Amino acid sequence: MTQRLTVLGNPGHRRVTLFTAAARAAGLPEPSVLPWLDVLRGGYRLPEGTLLRIESPGEEPLVDELLRGPALGSGYAPTRVEGTAAWYTGMLTALRGLAAHPGVRLLGDPEEIAVMFDKRRAHALLAAAGVPVPRALPGPAPGGELSGWEQLRSRLAAAGLHRVFVKPAHGSSASGVIALEFGPRGRLLATTSVELADGRLHNSLRVRRYRDEREVAEIVDRLAPDGLHVEQWIPKASQSGRSADLRVVVVEGRATHAVVRTSSQPMTNLHLGGARGSLDLAREAAGPAWPTLLETAERAAACFPGSPMVGVDVLPTAGWRRALVGEVNAFGDLLPGLTGLPGGPAEGLDTYGAQLAALARRPDPTTRTDRTEPRSPAPTHHQSMEPSR
Repeated sequence: MTQRLTVLGNPGHRRVTLFTAAARAAGLPEPSVLPWLDVLRGGYRLPEGTLLRIESPGEEPLVDELLRGPALGSGYAPTRVEGTAAWYTGMLTALRGLAAHPGVRLLGDPEEIAVMFDKRRAHALLAAAGVPVPRALPGPAPGGELSGWEQLRSRLAAAGLHRVFVKPAHGSSASGVIALEFGPRGRLLATTSVELADGRLHNSLRVRRYRDEREVAEIVDRLAPDGLHVEQWIPKASQSGRSADLRVVVVEGRATHAVVRTSSQPMTNLHLGGARGSLDLAREAAGPAWPTLLETAERAAACFPGSPMVGVDVLPTAGWRRALVGEVNAFGDLLPGLTGLPGGPAEGLDTYGAQLAALARRPDPTTRTDRTEPRSPAPTHHQSMEPSR
């Protein structure tokens, strides 16, 4: 690889530092860093021929305020949950501007990122491609998007859905996600990291349970203007008495890394009390179905052919024999210390080293523009690799 790499990211963030360390380990020149802050403010220059890696704009307060601040006004705070639609629009406007910059080659397709960051569109694309996904509440009602709690409750009753996840359409890191259950005699339970305070929603590291319908209604009503995606809550596999799922990183069509995430809560995110589980135990529990679980992630990734890396949330069902895809993440490779699957193309490499190795094998990473149709899944070789796992 002879082209100089530039990383669009937040300087000093671990995503940038880990990728830079991987470049050094691969014997490559240290990548330049293009700050998201400069891009959003319009103060940047890129030399022609730049190969630009796109990193997440998250976890930088000034960047977040530029993206969501105008929508939240004087009530802006970095802990606020609302404003995700404005965040989404601002991020995509910036990426599309970079894509139009003369001579710049993006390692990632902005239009595919747009789909991955809209859970409704991503779910529809995966379903149309035959990728197994949870049942979702049908698209917008004749009057438009879900207007709030009353309409949500009515449509769930009509669909016969009693346990669902309600997700902000453009959210990430489980922000604003509600695990919603309707029990006997009208009993209601909403499990979420949302803290309802002074009529505003804030992210919390403590998972809360709401049983008062008035509070649940207020949370949903405040999330609804940004758009909601609602899907059936699938009972997942377990490990050591905790529910478990998989984050599978797919690089250039191949599943290269996998981590088991376990939790006593419905959400398995590590910052909400989740923990890494045992991959060996997961492989043992899945038995001959293990290659199929990885291939499910690859089938999901194949729907985004202009994205050299995606992180796929795979939801194994009870018994680890089959799986559905929960989400596909454009920036799903932040898994420090995790090396590639034994016997695979990234064995011994972290997620960033695996992407650099793949890039070296593909010296001309020109971004294609014909991304409207899902492609056929890439051929896999898990059956032949399985004995070494």
